[in-house]
Parts: sequence; structure tokens; C-alpha cells
Amino acid sequence: MAEVTPSRRADLSIVAVDERPDLSEVDAIAVPVAQDGDVPEELAIGRAELLRAGFSGEVAQALAFPRSDGPALVAVGVGDVDSLDASALRRAAAAFARAVPNDSRLATQVRELSGVSVESAAAAIVEGVLLARYRFDLRSLSRGPAAVSRLVLYAPGAPLAELERGTARGRITAQAALLGRDLANCPAGLLTADRMAEVAVEVGAENGLQVEVFDRDDLAALGCGGLLGVNKGSVNPPRMIRLRYAPNGEPIGRLTLVGKGVMYDSGGISLKPSDVSHSQMKNDMSGAGAILAAMSALHDLGCPVAVTGYLMCTDNMPSGSAMQLGDVLTIHGGKTVEVLNTDAEGRLVMADALVMATEEPVDSIVDIATLTGACLRTFGNRMAGVMGNHRGVVEQIEEAGAAADEPVWQLPLIREYRSQLDSEIADLTNMGGPNAGSITAALFLEEFVDGRPWAHIDIAGTAQSDASDGWLNKGATGAGTRLLIELAMGFTPPISR
Repeated sequence: MAEVTPSRRADLSIVAVDERPDLSEVDAIAVPVAQDGDVPEELAIGRAELLRAGFSGEVAQALAFPRSDGPALVAVGVGDVDSLDASALRRAAAAFARAVPNDSRLATQVRELSGVSVESAAAAIVEGVLLARYRFDLRSLSRGPAAVSRLVLYAPGAPLAELERGTARGRITAQAALLGRDLANCPAGLLTADRMAEVAVEVGAENGLQVEVFDRDDLAALGCGGLLGVNKGSVNPPRMIRLRYAPNGEPIGRLTLVGKGVMYDSGGISLKPSDVSHSQMKNDMSGAGAILAAMSALHDLGCPVAVTGYLMCTDNMPSGSAMQLGDVLTIHGGKTVEVLNTDAEGRLVMADALVMATEEPVDSIVDIATLTGACLRTFGNRMAGVMGNHRGVVEQIEEAGAAADEPVWQLPLIREYRSQLDSEIADLTNMGGPNAGSITAALFLEEFVDGRPWAHIDIAGTAQSDASDGWLNKGATGAGTRLLIELAMGFTPPISR
């Protein structure tokens, strides 16, 4: 996928040193400035002057001081040092990277702080810099910020091994997130379901994953009526992609991830309105993209958990052969679904995989999808929704989201709403009533997990950003990638409820 992944730079050099480095090969260096306290002498400017320029030292403020005889100095606000955490460091590092957009060789100091180790701080800083400088550009003449070619992190007196572990982890997780963004930003005409399968094979070969690709005939043999039904209106064939990661030695748990991979969602016969949101529907495969991107990092991070991923890929198009309202689909495993809205297709494609996940030993099943506009209207674009049948699984997702700065908030599975999915002719319908759409969508998905510990993450809001903000960039965000990495790395099989 090299032709459509310009952000994945093989020539990036990240250097960790335990003393102040030679800055002759650095274009800009970050100088942390707290809200209260002395201004570092190297800035050669006082607090009054900084305040006059609008700089108070709040987290994620940045002010650059170019110099003719050395690297630019960038005052970076870190707020109250005593309460600084990894999330704030990530945002501060992003502000640094944005303050000098044309400089490609950057350096910053890493310090151990209250509650944040050098390793965690280094990882957050690397993530902040690389994610903020992300770009997806298919212009004939490239524009935008310079790509980072060299990043130096130094921590005088700190254990070098700890600093190196942090920089390595930050690079791995950031590169995974960049892959997730590239996939979701890629135009649907370039990234079809078939091409997604090819990318998965390439990524899997590079990162120790077993990859199986199922074509239309395979899906028909498996009885995957949900994925095949949604694909009926498309000229592009569907693909189910199964990824498997196995750790060295006996795994401490088994986690299965299921991702919505609708490469472009027109709404089908239930056509979406022709507005800005419609133009963003190339990102409706963000769930599948996040799983592929997250699993690409597991080998290098030494994940101790066995992880299986299902990417359920198709587009959803209107045509003479398209799925119609009133159709009844038979999901893998035999349950039947009456289609009342062809734009409620993500739950249909994932249902097949959720059933498959129950047919193998598994401790928890987690699905992730840009599923409902109702979730976007509830939380906006900075919070994802999570629902599940097991509090222990939901708690692990909440903790992973907090660690990745990709927060989630639990919505209840209100069982009384299940009756809204009743059908007169099938086991259930694919649509509930006019309200609580996020909850009825999750109740639909729960029907296919056979009581296994399960949770559903709705990233309909967080998958897209309207503007660059902190380490987020305008466009597809790769939401869920780093959350899923954190979940897999820290996963423990849930105990009985």
C-alpha cells in the first residue's frame, strides 16, 4: 500500500541519549516552561515578555524563537509540573511539533515526573510529535508540514535502557496509528475490500501475523449472509480477513476483535443525504482499519495475549441488485434478520464474525465500528461509546482508552429496548425505534455473541476530526488503534460476573 500511505516513513531516526546531545544536527529543540516557576535561562527571555506574547505556560502552548546560529528554541507549556501526566505530555509534544512545521529534525528533554516514568514520558512525547506531523497527501505537488526525519530524546542521568524502551514503544504505537489513519483517509476508489485484503497480507507478513482471506465463494460456503447481503449492490467483491497473532509461549488470554470494514457507505437503497458527512463515508471502515493497525504492533511490543481479528469488508452501494428493505438475511450460524434500513449495514456485516468468534476458545470478544450517528450526537467527536454484557471487559476498555487518550464512556444496555428489534417474519430486525439508536444497535450485536464476555465500541464520532487539534489532525483519526493496542497489551481474562 506504499502508494497511498505517505506517512509511513522508513527513514525516520529516533535517538535516545542520556546526556545533552550535540545539537548540530537538530533544527529545533523544545524547552519546557511551567505555568509557575523560573523560565529556563536558555530562552534568554523573561516571563513578562512571554506573557506579553500571549504565552502563560499552560499545557500545549508553544512559542518558537528562531536563531541564526543554532536550532530554534521552542517554549512549550507544561502547566503544573506536579500534575503533569502522559496525556498532557503528548499534547505538549504535539504543540512543539506544530510550532516549527518546516523543521524536520527535532529534540526535546525527557524528565521523570510525579506519576510518569521516563519510559512512559518518552513514549507519549514520541506519539505526540509523530501524530501531530501526520499528513495524508495525494496532491501532484506535496504541501503541508515537513515529515519528521530525526527526533532526539535526552534524559540526563536517567537509565538509558528505560528511555530507549519508551522511545521504541512510542514509535511502534505511533506508526500503527498512522497506518490506521492512512487506511481511513484513503479514497474508496483506491482502497476497495479486495485491496484491503492485499494490504492485510502485506502488513501481516511484515509483523508476524497469520492472515486468511475469504472471498465471495468462501463466504457463501460459510453462510455469511450479513456480509454478502450488504455487498449485493456493489461491483467490488467482499472480503472477510482473519488475522491471528500468537505470542511466544502459552498465551495468558485469548481476545477476539471484530471490525466493521464498510469501505464506502452510500446507505444503499436507504441513500444518505448528499452532504459533508456523506463525503466522509470512505472512513466507514475505521473499525477494521484500527484492528489491522493495532495488530501490526503486537509482535514488536511482545504482547502476551493471543489475538484474533476479523475485518468484515465491503462497500454499501445502491444498484439494481442491491439489498432491499424487507429482505431477510441468514447470518452465519442460522439466525435470520429482516432488513428495515439498508443504512444500518455495519451491524449486519459484523454479525457473521461475532458468531464465528464464539466457535473458537475465547475469553472476550470486542467489536469496534463507526456504527451510529446517535453516538456522534451523544458524545461529539472526542468521546467514543462503549456497551457490553460484562463489566470486567468494559472496565478494561475504559482503562485502555484512558491510557491511550482515546476516552470511552459506557452507555447502558437497556434490555426493555430489545423488543424494538422484534420481527414478524424473522428472528430480529436490523433497526430499533427512532430513539436510543446506539443502544438498540448494541443490543442487536449482543444477539450473536452467545453469552460470551463481549463489548462494543462505537467510534462514529471519534473517527473523524473537523480540525487539527493537539495530536489529532483534520480528517480520519485512526481512532481505536492505540486503544486496542493498550487493551491487548494489558488484557486479562474476565472473571465470571
